[in-house]
Amino acid sequence: MTEPTDRTEPTDRTDRTEPTDRTDRTGANEPQGDAGSGLPGESRRVRVVLVDDHRMFRTGVQAEIGRTESTGVEVVGEAADVDQAVTVIKATRPEVVLLDVHLPGGGGVEVLRRSAALMSDTENPVRFLALSVSDAAEDVIGVIRGGARGYVTKTITGTDLVDSVFRVQDGDAVFSPRLAGFVLDAFASTDAPPVDEDMDRLTQREREVLRLIARGYAYKEIAKQLFISVKTVESHVSAVLRKLQLSNRHELTRWATARRLV
Repeated sequence: MTEPTDRTEPTDRTDRTEPTDRTDRTGANEPQGDAGSGLPGESRRVRVVLVDDHRMFRTGVQAEIGRTESTGVEVVGEAADVDQAVTVIKATRPEVVLLDVHLPGGGGVEVLRRSAALMSDTENPVRFLALSVSDAAEDVIGVIRGGARGYVTKTITGTDLVDSVFRVQDGDAVFSPRLAGFVLDAFASTDAPPVDEDMDRLTQREREVLRLIARGYAYKEIAKQLFISVKTVESHVSAVLRKLQLSNRHELTRWATARRLV
């Protein structure tokens, strides 16, 4: 499922999507589609919350997988930033949360941190599946360390996304091709790289700006790509320089290159 190219501005925090009422998890009718339908004759339902700061993308996902009678997926709530996400997840207690990595308010990792108690519930755990345009190793490793059960990119098809949601509901780990290698590299041996404390000082948006600066983008180009103002870009760059104790964009580029962020 390809991410819409006509991206809209992040939803204003006051424009909240209220969680829908909870329904019986077994559902009234059997899903007709193959994806997520379980064994023949078995009716399955999975309650899902969509967390993404682009309304157009949430609408597309809802239209693609939220046809409950054919997919078995019931979208019970949406959120556009960290605070909204935590509120809606606590109110609806879904089985699975489709979570974007880069969100206003601290990113997907912050949502995971604030949902730790829900994830550790032994009877009705809330499980998270990252759904992001990013395929950067640090993003994948960050959310998996935070407790997500998998990570798929927004190029995934609707059928595969439904299948991934049901697999995560069942407790499986799900990854887009090649992303699993990042996790294996980070966790499969005692030589796994330690958490980068310098990187952890940066917000998700500051990391995005840093990566684009390191790739040689001008401030105007960064502003256009991230849908923010040039002044906001300048503020993020100043914050990054201060936090990393660097002097200019050339030092930023060397710093990012050394960590393979470019």
